[in-house]
This record gives sequence, C-alpha cells and structure tokens, in this order.
Amino acid sequence: MKHRIITIDGPAGAGKTTISNLLARQLGCVYVDTGALYRGVAYEIKQQQVDWENDECLGGFLKDLDLNFVMEKGNLVLISSKKDITSYIRTPEITMLASATSARPRVRSALLDIQRTIAQSQDAVFEGRDMGTVVFPDAQFKFFLFADLSVRAKRRFEEMAEEQKDIQKVQRDMEKRDTNDSQRKEAPLKAAIDAIKIDSSYLTIPEVVAKILKNIQKS
Repeated sequence: MKHRIITIDGPAGAGKTTISNLLARQLGCVYVDTGALYRGVAYEIKQQQVDWENDECLGGFLKDLDLNFVMEKGNLVLISSKKDITSYIRTPEITMLASATSARPRVRSALLDIQRTIAQSQDAVFEGRDMGTVVFPDAQFKFFLFADLSVRAKRRFEEMAEEQKDIQKVQRDMEKRDTNDSQRKEAPLKAAIDAIKIDSSYLTIPEVVAKILKNIQKS
C-alpha cells in the first residue's frame, strides 16, 4: 500500500515546524523535521571540525554519520551516534552552517535516502525546503508556507534565549539565509508548481492547520 505523504516547505520563521507537528498529530501520522537532519549534519561538522568544502573530507565524514529520529514522550528527538543532540542544533551558528552545508550535493544525497526510507514505511508529514520539489515530487499533498520577513524575524526573536536577543541581527541573518537557500544551485528553496501556497503572516497556527486540513480532506 502506498503511504500518504504530505510536504510542507517554506522559509525560516513561516511556522513550518509547529504547524507540521500539529498536523501530523491530528492526522495520526509521523512528523519528520528534515531541517533538523541538516542541522544535525552541521552540528557534527562543527564538533568534528570537518573541512566540509573538501569533497573527500566531507564524503568520509558522511559515510560514518549515524543520524536518526526517535519519539520520546511524544516529541521528536534527533540522535547522532546514540547521543541526543536535539538541544544543540538550534543556535544561530548552527543554523547558518546548516544553510551553507545543505547546498553540498553529497550532504543532500546522504540525507535523501533517510527521508525516503521513512516514507516507505508509514504516512508522514515532511517539513523542509525542497520536500515537494526534490525529495517527494510525487507527494499527494504539497504546501508552501511563507510570511513577511519582519513577521518571521519577530517570531524567531521571541523564541530565542534572552542573552541571544538582537532582532536586527535576527532579521539580517534570516534575510541572508533566504538568499542563500533560494539562490543555491542544488535544490533551491521554492514552491513546487503544484503546491498550495499559504501566507501565514497574519494567521494563527490553528488557522493555518485548518486551511491545510481542509485542502487534504476535500481531495
């Protein structure tokens, strides 16, 4: 039986993570935060001081990489070589490194297999930047969330620890990441031709989830 795959793409701060998680819970399927996989790669690159711009070094590193998800008390936890790294992958430094390293073909190829293996065994909501365009071009349901830059920056600013707060820097970093992600040659950030676009700038989380569910249920 072919499993139901729902993709939710979009830039940082559009609400993808929270919305995808809630949607998966309501539909009774697994939620896969693909951005966390790329952040996990970036975290290990930093920890192991890998020269990620050197294909030979990067290839050797990826060959030994052991990343996977487990559910603990209803939460998705990222495990790297049997260690929970979930709490280490959301810093601004790791965010920017993930954006840069995710453009490397070898990184994308290594993580592609993990994502597609998950989809073969169960219904799933996949959140990312190229889920509907590259990873699952034949997904039954595709959505693209977006929001004004100032709104997205404010959301991310409010999530950060007090000592890290600088909204102007948050907005600059986000704008730079938007540019990097949308202009890269390998799997750029963009909406799939058949994706349903939703502007989440002035919608609540429940309103966005309701819109998505309405589109899924009418199909």
